[in-house]
Amino acid sequence: MNSATLSENLNRFRSLLALGLMVIALSFLSEQFLTPENGFNILRQISVNLCLSIGMTLVIVSGGIDLSVGAILGLAGAVAAGLLKNGLVLPPLGVALVFTTTGAILAAVLVGGAAGWINGFVITRFRIPPFVATLGMLSIARGLTMLWTGGFPVTGLGETFGKLGTGAFLGVPMPVWIMLVLAAVFVGVTKKARFGRYLYAVGGNERAARLTGLRVNRIKIAVYTLAGGLAGVAGLIVTSRLDSAQPNAGLGYELDSIAAVVIGGTSLSGGRGTVMGTVLGCLIIGVLNNGLFLMNVSPFWQQVIKGGVILLAVAIDKMNSSEREE
Repeated sequence: MNSATLSENLNRFRSLLALGLMVIALSFLSEQFLTPENGFNILRQISVNLCLSIGMTLVIVSGGIDLSVGAILGLAGAVAAGLLKNGLVLPPLGVALVFTTTGAILAAVLVGGAAGWINGFVITRFRIPPFVATLGMLSIARGLTMLWTGGFPVTGLGETFGKLGTGAFLGVPMPVWIMLVLAAVFVGVTKKARFGRYLYAVGGNERAARLTGLRVNRIKIAVYTLAGGLAGVAGLIVTSRLDSAQPNAGLGYELDSIAAVVIGGTSLSGGRGTVMGTVLGCLIIGVLNNGLFLMNVSPFWQQVIKGGVILLAVAIDKMNSSEREE
């Protein structure tokens, strides 16, 4: 095996290698780390970030970025809680709608998807850079959440809704099941489905994709819609787990999402990356956070360390990109 092949293989599996080394190191540093309870705790903690990060992977692979997923998470969770607790009153029609748990869940996902659709439409129709368009949606979603909740938490959502975030099936927490199902679905979509091939084509070379007849705008709108819908799912998990919708829920979550995607090997320039890599990226962040907590590291130092890991991942991505160009 020559050095070039060895380097390529190391780059391909660097996330897995990093995760393995972290697990080995933390198992020696903390007796509590390698326990079933802590393992499920890590998986439960990363479930929300993975829901967001799967959508973020699709967006970044397509050549975009989405800064609004955290705010959409908060809005979707607030909508679900409000509809479940108070229903929906339409004074002009003289109608008061009562929502079941299923109805509230569907409404939250639809709200998330609608916000994502607006992102995609604005980006493709008006040629606004994704950074600016999604930053605008971040502000809009935050404002709508405050208007919907009045700036106060919506609490007391019931036992049935609470099972979504705190329940378990076959001994595995429900958020973990949701995370695993979504990961499996989107691994399949990106690897086997036609949409996945189109996604990489658009992110790799948008102009060439247009020349081959791909409907680039539709693909981009679909990507942002999916990212919004997945943010809605994440919002449901957070709201259910807390048994309340907090007006500031999801604050800063978009940064953790982008971090997981980059650490997982997805290129910020688009066209390269996998959902499986993002799963590993989320696990790395989750294991790192958990390990630092078990070792009683200050939360402030945790932020510094996590930022350093992100910078390292971006630097490695840039070096790999330069090598490929050469």
